[in-house]
Amino acid sequence: MMRGIRGATTIAQNTTAAIETATVALLTEIIERNQLQAEQISSVFFSATADVTACFPAKFVRSFKGFEYVPVIDMLEMSVPNALPLCIRVMVHCDSDLEQAAIHHVYQNEAVQLRPDLTLKEV
Repeated sequence: MMRGIRGATTIAQNTTAAIETATVALLTEIIERNQLQAEQISSVFFSATADVTACFPAKFVRSFKGFEYVPVIDMLEMSVPNALPLCIRVMVHCDSDLEQAAIHHVYQNEAVQLRPDLTLKEV
């Protein structure tokens, strides 16, 4: 069954290194916690706030083994007053036999405040 897995993180500085570190950590945790293989992933959508400009977060997906054919895209997050700054969000579309409630969504760094109901609901 097709499932969507959400995640978000923040960076301390708008640098390529910070974006790479945060993006790789976020996607790694999503993959590990949901026991995903590249073949199960249909697509990965990233959005970022307007202050994340040093590079595209999606480019780091290519560093994952087997992900060279997974479609990825970056989008600009809506500009909303008081939104969390320097934020990178992700939506992973995948095939999974897990029930919707069993999916592990991942929120890291300052992004944990976005969905406290989902943050570390189970460890």
